Amino acid sequence: MFDTLIPTTLVGSYPQPAWLVDKEKLLGSGPPRVRMRDVWRVSEELLEEAQDDATLTALHDQERAGIDIVSDGEIRRESYFNRFANALDGLDLDTPGIVPSRSGNPTQVPRVVGPIRRSKPVQVRDVEFLRGQTDKPIKITIPGAFTMAKLALDEHYGDQEALITAYADALNEEVCELKSAGADVIQIDEPYMQANPIEAKQYGVAAIDRALDGIEGPTVVHLCFGYAYVVSEKPEGYSFLPELDACCADAISIEAAQPKLDPAILAKLPSKKILFGVIDLGTEEVETAEMVAGRLRGALKHIPADRLIAAPDCGMKYLPRDVALGKLRAMAEGAAIIRKELN
Repeated sequence: MFDTLIPTTLVGSYPQPAWLVDKEKLLGSGPPRVRMRDVWRVSEELLEEAQDDATLTALHDQERAGIDIVSDGEIRRESYFNRFANALDGLDLDTPGIVPSRSGNPTQVPRVVGPIRRSKPVQVRDVEFLRGQTDKPIKITIPGAFTMAKLALDEHYGDQEALITAYADALNEEVCELKSAGADVIQIDEPYMQANPIEAKQYGVAAIDRALDGIEGPTVVHLCFGYAYVVSEKPEGYSFLPELDACCADAISIEAAQPKLDPAILAKLPSKKILFGVIDLGTEEVETAEMVAGRLRGALKHIPADRLIAAPDCGMKYLPRDVALGKLRAMAEGAAIIRKELN
């Protein structure tokens, strides 16, 4: 799957159509951790069909742009987090709790009031639908156990490790079925490891390994500093990164374009493939292919080409669709420039 020289892929989301979601409501708050039904413009009985159609649009844009490993664009989600995290047993979503976000702002989150369990498939149909629409390799994303635990108010376990472990077990059940449904690449999103490095050093690798236990085929862990529309000023380095070389995931996805990350840090992940962020989502300026190629050349000074994968910094859902498509085309063309140079 990652055998193509410098393959291209999305990290997570793609812009949802304005006929499907209310963009003002979406942009008027941070990524929701509990339900946000009013963001959808379509009635409940028509929503799945509408999301299918919008997923096809996201897929076709990726194919038109020349992306090698395609995704569903997370079109069915109000945020990267809440579609899966809110579908588990043991949660009270009607009377949410409050925890601080990464920026310190109070955020409504699920309350854990009983054992965390997965009683039904959540994203399996998403994979089945996407698999039926394309012959390209497909990737599915899902929130990680550590991040789900940090974005919940625990009123049941009273022990952070036990809470993370319960989320990891539920996640592993889902991921096993996602693979059976046809997902070629599994990505788990763990942005809160970067935001909580001390706890991540205690529990992070074990959480990843438990979630991905027994999973065959390419796996990815995504770290980020937050959506660009929420976090405009990004740090120039990661507080938790080298530790991930010990986890079982094949690849680590990191932001590099907007924060102008020194690619020398890639040497700290000697055993991993790298999804290297070459698309800056903090600006609507569309990169040129040569700009992308230059960022890839910077990475190649520190890792070999067979470990490099081109990707945007993070999810693209808050960009205008024409901008997102232009950026994907530039990414594909930039990767093609580098492939030609290497050959």
